Amino acid sequence: MLTLKTALNMHEDELKEVKQDILKRVKDHIELNAYIGEINASDAKGVPILIKDNINVKGWEITCASKILKGYVSPYNASVINKLHQNKMCGFGRANMDEFAMGSTTESSCYGRTKNPRDTSRVPGGSSGGSAAAVAGGLAIASLGSDTGGSIRQPAGFCGCVGLKPSYGRVSRYGLVAYSSSLDQIGPITQNVEDASILLDAISGYDPLDSTSVNMPSCNTFKNLDSNARYRIAVLEDFLKDATPQVQDAYYKTIKILEEMGHTIVEKSMIDTTYHISAYYIICTAEASSNLARFDGVRYGTRAKAENLKDLYLNTRSQYFGEEVKRRILLGSFVLSSGYYDAFYLKAQKLRSLICAQYETIFNECDAILLPVAPSVAPKFGSSQTPLEMYLSDIYTIGVNLAGLPAICLPVDKDEEGLPIGMQVIGGRFQEQTILNTAYGLEKELGN
Repeated sequence: MLTLKTALNMHEDELKEVKQDILKRVKDHIELNAYIGEINASDAKGVPILIKDNINVKGWEITCASKILKGYVSPYNASVINKLHQNKMCGFGRANMDEFAMGSTTESSCYGRTKNPRDTSRVPGGSSGGSAAAVAGGLAIASLGSDTGGSIRQPAGFCGCVGLKPSYGRVSRYGLVAYSSSLDQIGPITQNVEDASILLDAISGYDPLDSTSVNMPSCNTFKNLDSNARYRIAVLEDFLKDATPQVQDAYYKTIKILEEMGHTIVEKSMIDTTYHISAYYIICTAEASSNLARFDGVRYGTRAKAENLKDLYLNTRSQYFGEEVKRRILLGSFVLSSGYYDAFYLKAQKLRSLICAQYETIFNECDAILLPVAPSVAPKFGSSQTPLEMYLSDIYTIGVNLAGLPAICLPVDKDEEGLPIGMQVIGGRFQEQTILNTAYGLEKELGN
């Protein structure tokens, strides 16, 4: 599959052929289930970009991979879609995902699970699993996903492509169906670091339609990419206790490569990952229970049969929400309920402040942090026996969202079965250039 950088220099007639080729590839690899619904191959001009099914595109059905939104057609474009149009790109197809972005495997989708193109017996990660599987499998030039607790970086790591989570507020969330409003962020999934930089530059910038958008100009990272830039990079070896030997080995190999390249490696420590998990799942489920209250059968999508308003709410939400979504709504409602708010939600917010402060302390001395993306390679379908086991796959990614930081994942190694192992470079807030430079140099050194 040609790169985004190359495609942007093609004429529209050539791009029409590219779109036809993508349509053929999707049909030839239908078993991956990376795309959902009919691909809108209308008159939209520009380089085709796959769009996660929780980002509004005018005239497209948007379901967040949930039965409760089946049949709902978006009346407007998300701000990132308008920005694509302004930069010679367009939306092309809807990517499969975990229902309402709640999951780490893309198994909770009402359209069925997406498969990992590196090994179809394994999960592609989640919740942007369709986006990552399509890019890694050669079915998309690039894709837009959303990252609430690692949902761009973890599937990129499992599938062996590049995933970038921008700083909170760097990219407009207007038109993104909210899961957890203080954590969600739209970002690119691409074939390489250059393309991630190009796509970030295109979609970033201040948006008055989003109250959380930071009043900063669009990024200009691509023109300033520098593979020769050298930084002080922090490593958190005490985090590795949860990682498999293969991931640990890849981590130490990457540290050695960075050191040989001329980067300065600094050992640091942070509060245990179990506290990250606890704070994250309390906050995100609390916000989800509030955000998903709007899906009640009255205003959007599917409506269950009922004889009164109470039964309408009960029947619609019971029948058309999936099990994982119900579980997180219940958890969120519980931690916000009278008598438990102080015991859980308030403590989680205090813990979030502590995690933010620890990151800030590290970035006072260092330019970036290197961490694994996940404690293992992509697991086989059915290997996670409990929801808690699935939640633990996010241990290395959720801290970034709690602190609103940018992070980029790239493949650095493979295990003995040839499965990709990803590492992430984390930067201080709005330091996307630093992490892109680091990843770009590392990618070149690895020959990816």
